[in-house]
Amino acid sequence: MRITRQRQAILDVLHETRNHPTVDWIFEQVRGRLPQVSLATVYRNLHQLTAAGMIQELSVGGGVCRFDADTSVHYHVRCLKCGRIDDLDLPTEEALMEAAHPRTPFRLLSHHVEFLGLCPKCDEAGHARTERK
Repeated sequence: MRITRQRQAILDVLHETRNHPTVDWIFEQVRGRLPQVSLATVYRNLHQLTAAGMIQELSVGGGVCRFDADTSVHYHVRCLKCGRIDDLDLPTEEALMEAAHPRTPFRLLSHHVEFLGLCPKCDEAGHARTERK
C-alpha cells in the first residue's frame, strides 16, 4: 500500500493519541494538517489502513467505531457512560484461545476481550450524586 499524504496524516494522528478516537475526531485532527481533506477520504483511508493491518478498528457499543494504532493483541476497558476506551495493561490469555479451539469449527486467528465499567470521571460524578442524597 502506498502511503499518501492523507494516510500518513491519519497514521500520525493515531500514533499521537492513546484515546482510541472516533472517525469525526480523526477527521478534525487531520483537517487541521490538511485543510482540503474530506470526511469521505478519511473514512476510506481508515478502512484501507485497517484492511492492510496497519491500524485496528474497534467496534464498540452503540455502533460507534473507534481506531487504535496499536495492532498487537491487547485488551480494552470501556466506560459504559461516556464511551471512553483505554488499553488495559494485562497479559493476553493464550489459554483462552486453546480452550475455545475444540468448541468451534472455526479456525481461530485471534480474540478480542473488552472489559466494561465506569471511568474515574463518570464514577466520581455518580458517587457525588449518591453522597448528596
